[in-house]
Amino acid sequence: MAIPRQLPNAITVARIPLAVVFFVLLLLGGTYGIPDPVVRWIAGILFIVAISTDWVDGYLARRYDIVSDFGKLWDPIADKLLTGAGFIGLAILGEVNWWVVIVILVREWGITIHRLVVASEHVVAAAWMGKIKTAFQGVALGWALLPLHVWIGLGPWTTITFVLMLIVLVLTVVSGIDYIVAQVRGSRQRS
Repeated sequence: MAIPRQLPNAITVARIPLAVVFFVLLLLGGTYGIPDPVVRWIAGILFIVAISTDWVDGYLARRYDIVSDFGKLWDPIADKLLTGAGFIGLAILGEVNWWVVIVILVREWGITIHRLVVASEHVVAAAWMGKIKTAFQGVALGWALLPLHVWIGLGPWTTITFVLMLIVLVLTVVSGIDYIVAQVRGSRQRS
């Protein structure tokens, strides 16, 4: 079965407007709108569906051998827009500490800017550690976004969210260091 060559890239690009819609719904479902658990559920589910497409587009591109430089560049950007919207939204709502979000976003956008700067020379695809980090960010944000505290209680939900965000913070910093080391080694080899 053949699939359209641009399908993985179209899925990647679709995550960008989904990130905006998700962010608006998250704020509306939190304390910056009419607190509405239904809207919060919708926002959380939309995030989970959108972040899941990261696996789908990558799988299709590799499975059908249609990996493109566009996808290598824009897939991580779309991921960072989506996860960044989640982290910022949760910080605005007071559910995640701003310092955690700032550390994560500095790493995420610093590396994204580097990718864009060197894109004319070579495209930097996501490394395995970065993929693990993104997957764990998706799981942690999915947990934090769904209003599960209604069933398990606010105390356990807050504790689990804190632990997940701490793990995300460590993975984000470590994968950032791994990226920098790999880029330094690569630039020495290209010289």
